Amino acid sequence: MIQWFPGHMAKARREIEEKLKLVDVVIELVDARAPLSTQNPMLQEVIHQKEKIIVLMKRDLADAIQTDKWLQHFEAQGTTAIALDVNNKKDIQQFIELVTEKGIEKQRKLIEKGVQQRAVRALIVGIPNVGKSTLINRLANKKIAKIGDRPGVTKMQQWIKVKQKFELLDTPGILWPKFEDELIGLRVAAIGSIKDEILPLQDVVAFLLQYIYETYPNLLKKRYGLTDVDDMWEVFELIGKKRGALESGGQVNFDKVADVVLQDFRQAKLGEITLETP
Repeated sequence: MIQWFPGHMAKARREIEEKLKLVDVVIELVDARAPLSTQNPMLQEVIHQKEKIIVLMKRDLADAIQTDKWLQHFEAQGTTAIALDVNNKKDIQQFIELVTEKGIEKQRKLIEKGVQQRAVRALIVGIPNVGKSTLINRLANKKIAKIGDRPGVTKMQQWIKVKQKFELLDTPGILWPKFEDELIGLRVAAIGSIKDEILPLQDVVAFLLQYIYETYPNLLKKRYGLTDVDDMWEVFELIGKKRGALESGGQVNFDKVADVVLQDFRQAKLGEITLETP
């Protein structure tokens, strides 16, 4: 079991519980490469009966066939889901329309009771480094959210107007207190949602290579010339020599190898990969 719980996350949970009363819709961002592992279980406890939209972020880095399966999976559970590439204008437009439509639907009952219609309000939540700040900046058409590829850059809440359509409340990226399942920890570490210091990166990369070999064997062959991953020591040696991850004296530096593989995966240089199936 992997465990941590920074104080600001407990505070963020309380703040989210307070802000829920103000909004029509909750937008939960997950990573399309690990949609279930990047869903925050603590958040599910907090949201209760709110209308929710799950957004599979970074769809351009994930396996499109698996992304479709995940969308169907969430819809079958009765949750609206959409996949998003923040650099795709059409995706952004579809997302804006979806949030507006769901928000107005949610308000309809109140309007029928004579309450005056107001701008749709949405709360945006997600674990660190899932692409939240980039999405907010796209939606607002200007640079509002601080963007960092280090988890945990957004620390405070702010309302943002989106094209006169709705108002969006940002929240800090919240990780849950612990991973009960080691696999979840490894997936979340591989995509970079927890700080690289928390788990041994060589272990994360060994998991990643094993998984890719079992699921997308051709990708490892193409990128590194690997035909099996039976002996991880040999695999690291091979990749290190091929990619020049060496120290003085020509020895392979395993930490550098781990870094090379992680960057290749995170930037989709290995190919479009999804780390779990519904």
